[in-house]
Amino acid sequence: MIVEFKNIYKNFNAVKALQDVSFTIGDSEIHGLLGENGAGKSTLMNILGGVLPPTSGTIIIDDVEYKSLNPTQANELGINFIHQELNLVNDLKVFENLYINREVTKYKFYLDKNYMIEKSYEIFKRMNVSIDPKLHVRELDTLQKQLVEIARAILFESKLIIMDEPTTALTNTEIENLFKIMRDLKEQGISCIYISHKMPELFTICDKYTVLRNGGFIESGDFKDIDENRATELLVGRSIIEEKDIHKKQLDSEAVFEVRNFTCEPFFRDISFTLKKGEVISITGLFGDGRGELSEALFGARKLDSGQILKDGKPLSLSSIRKVMKSGVGMIPRNRKERSIIKDMNILDNVSMANFNAKHKNPIISDKEELKRFSQNQKVTNIKVGSPKDSITSLSGGNQQKVVFARWFELNSDVYILDNPTQGIDVGAKFEIYKLIYDLTDKGKSVIIFTSEFPEIYKTSHRCIIMYKGEINKIINHEKLNERDVMYYSTGSNRKDENDE
Repeated sequence: MIVEFKNIYKNFNAVKALQDVSFTIGDSEIHGLLGENGAGKSTLMNILGGVLPPTSGTIIIDDVEYKSLNPTQANELGINFIHQELNLVNDLKVFENLYINREVTKYKFYLDKNYMIEKSYEIFKRMNVSIDPKLHVRELDTLQKQLVEIARAILFESKLIIMDEPTTALTNTEIENLFKIMRDLKEQGISCIYISHKMPELFTICDKYTVLRNGGFIESGDFKDIDENRATELLVGRSIIEEKDIHKKQLDSEAVFEVRNFTCEPFFRDISFTLKKGEVISITGLFGDGRGELSEALFGARKLDSGQILKDGKPLSLSSIRKVMKSGVGMIPRNRKERSIIKDMNILDNVSMANFNAKHKNPIISDKEELKRFSQNQKVTNIKVGSPKDSITSLSGGNQQKVVFARWFELNSDVYILDNPTQGIDVGAKFEIYKLIYDLTDKGKSVIIFTSEFPEIYKTSHRCIIMYKGEINKIINHEKLNERDVMYYSTGSNRKDENDE
């Protein structure tokens, strides 16, 4: 399938989301679509997937011109869209989600459940993943839900698959499996449009690229002709100069947060470390190492079997999240769409949530006071909004994450726990988040970052704690940090070497 976008415009009232976008997706190619949050990537793909009509312009598919498409047309043409937002029905089973609106029947009136279940098993086997098609989707974690989305696109005879940030919640092994599937699809004559903020992935899997910026077309070409620095410059319109490195700051020897013998079986055990004033510690590892559960326990959101935290030398009560918040500990959870933003609230109310819970005492909420505090936070975090009364979902991923940061900045906490703080945001927004972390440490705040991205670890951290199977396997100071050693200890290779001896 060859797809040509020709002079595509899309306006949302006064907002010009796309302006004169023209480029071509070739047959049997993996095409990377690059751009910062808000560049227009998802809008353009929604037009191709029939979700949105263009304001003007045409789409030419295999020499046939279309002014607009609807989802049924797109499916019939062989275009399948894996959306960034998970589009699954939690109350249906996995196989029912795979076949939704494409159910297989027998005798015209009865669903052929056995056939659909059998074919579901086959597609998961092909993907090299283990998911029971008879489970309800609500029983799956975020990672498994993402895999179901991918399976649904692969299941039918697609000619073009659009993947919008498909690897956000996947482990390295699952990403490699996905890439193998994509290469197999390419050999079968199926094209993929791959949207991601992860440069190494784009350079690994994609043949060609197109860059959008502020709704406009910037450049198309072959990945082999550019490097990551050039790609970054095309994305943000400038060269990003890393002026500050957090890890170069001199640390106060004062310990503000001491974790002692944290245990919560079967997730993690005997976790102990000390966080100094102004220090950034990263905690990393591989999927299933207990990091996610540890981050929750540090904030009082998961019950412990044993262990305690000393804050400023005194025991910290973990009996409730509110007590932890009031004691000067804030947390930015992973997966902001599921755990942080409240989609039915506007931007202003989303920013104020932590303040309402920990500090606000007046039974009446003052709109004037809320707007004043929002304005102060907006200056600090550089949130780009039309109006604070707009829906939180109107913002790009990077700006949504800044709203979550602003929410916790209001409490002026001493310690911040950041669980995958740059997940699903573009390279420009990432550096703005890093600047916010630097500003926190500049004020004497301490930060714990849970992340699996080595460049992020190296950019931000004084020390790196590496976990393996629920235990601390190694702690490495910044001057000795390198990606090979982080992977070596993350995989537990040191323990295997010790056993071999």
